Amino acid sequence: MEQNEERPAGERTDARTAPDGPDAAHQVPEGVDDATVEAVGRLTAALEVVEQARGMLYGFHRMTGRGDNDLADALDALEAAGHRELAQDMRRDLLGRNVVSHRWTFQVVEDYDDGYWQPFRDWEKRVRDALVGGRRHLYEAQLKEANRTHGRPGHEARPGAHG
Repeated sequence: MEQNEERPAGERTDARTAPDGPDAAHQVPEGVDDATVEAVGRLTAALEVVEQARGMLYGFHRMTGRGDNDLADALDALEAAGHRELAQDMRRDLLGRNVVSHRWTFQVVEDYDDGYWQPFRDWEKRVRDALVGGRRHLYEAQLKEANRTHGRPGHEARPGAHG
């Protein structure tokens, strides 16, 4: 079947027999149907969103810490400029303050990691192990096979393969 020919709905290109197809780690195991590959792909995509959220949370953590350090420098400058009482009052009230109830940002990050991110990762891996032999990104590998131009430079199926 040519690259741009229409395939009947639900028909999968069998990359296992293609000489320039994906490596074994990105081939759908025998007996796994398209609906399962898609469902696992959706679960992985959801985890990727959570991974991005976690990155933003770490950004929040780092930027808040940087802001607190910059605040300390600003308070030192206020004191040096002759505004000692105001700087000391602000230092006592704001510098080192909890950013959310009873927590600094590192504690928020730890709670997120332990209470949500890690269990999500564990479940995603458990589902992949149970349903697709632990293989990752099968749905994306199928999309790549469906969309790339076989034999064209820059469209190779895997690293190190040459069309």
